[in-house]
Amino acid sequence: MSKNDPEKSAELIYRGMTRAQLDAAYNNIAAGADRPGRSERWLRESARIRQMPSARLDVPYADKERTKLDYLPSGRPKAPLFVFIHGGYWQRNHKDMFVFIADGLHPHGIDVALVGYTLGPQASLTEIVAEIVRSIDFLATSTMGYDANRMFVGGWSAGGHLAALMCLHPSIKSGIAISGIFDLEPISLCHLNENLQLTEREIATLSPIRLNEKLAAPLDLFLGAAELAAFRWQSTSFAQEAGSRGHQVTMMKELPGHTHFTILDELSDPNGEIALHIKNRVFQS
Repeated sequence: MSKNDPEKSAELIYRGMTRAQLDAAYNNIAAGADRPGRSERWLRESARIRQMPSARLDVPYADKERTKLDYLPSGRPKAPLFVFIHGGYWQRNHKDMFVFIADGLHPHGIDVALVGYTLGPQASLTEIVAEIVRSIDFLATSTMGYDANRMFVGGWSAGGHLAALMCLHPSIKSGIAISGIFDLEPISLCHLNENLQLTEREIATLSPIRLNEKLAAPLDLFLGAAELAAFRWQSTSFAQEAGSRGHQVTMMKELPGHTHFTILDELSDPNGEIALHIKNRVFQS
């Protein structure tokens, strides 16, 4: 049968879904979860914050084009640091467009760092994870002004996957994953894998849901109530499986009305559910 054969396209390949259904299950934009102009607003608000005189921009933590980070101090001496990892299915977006999330944390006296990384297919997922580990190593030994003994990590979508893995790092006190991906198997079976080319080893060792190594830090999961079913399954299944494996993973309540994209409003607003949760985590640790 050819690749476009109707019989082949109707074959059930994962949890009762065909390839076309699995493609749709992870396509937030086609499902209407995003609104025109949102990315432009994120970029505009991020550009404003990046103009802060105290901002340290494009600080290299490794020698690749994208292995740079932005550090945005809150103005509080020796503040705790929240490290944010952006999403985009490991193959899209840039740290520069997510600086707007600092608006939600600076009023609470929390410094923010945004980490860039090489995108697929220029880097494999194994290489991307290694880059994020290197960024945490760099931040843990940096003298930019924050309290390196109070480092917290978070990420959105594919960044949530990377943030979960960073909870293995001994320098991280706790983490949050927003609308994350924790089982790579369905990703390997849909259109997203055309660039990623995930290996069986990567699926087994880089899927947080399959980790045998115990997380060094607690991880809290956030999810929008209006997310696609696949993303809701990713978080709820991970929380259940993590509990059986002894990981400190907590499924927080689903945030009413929020899609995969609007949920970040709860991080960029100082009174948002996620921003307040981080504040409580940071100052109770």
